[in-house]
Amino acid sequence: MDNLKKEAVALKYNREKDNAPKVVAKGKGVVAQNILEFAKEHNIPIKEDPELVQILSKLDIDEEIPPELYKAVAKILIYIYKSKN
Repeated sequence: MDNLKKEAVALKYNREKDNAPKVVAKGKGVVAQNILEFAKEHNIPIKEDPELVQILSKLDIDEEIPPELYKAVAKILIYIYKSKN
């Protein structure tokens, strides 16, 4: 994918503190590339899902995902937890 068209959204979820995962970073182009590089440098799992990124990018920073996205994001969290083990 062309770097100028690349888009990324970072989610954070703390089961003890958060009701749902929330957007902690988002961006396109160079910002997206920086998000991905940060994730790689810190061994944060990356899961590509362009459709979900498009939807999540409409949320504000620190905004929890809405209930209608729980199922889609849960699939990503399952993927991440499995990849860590």
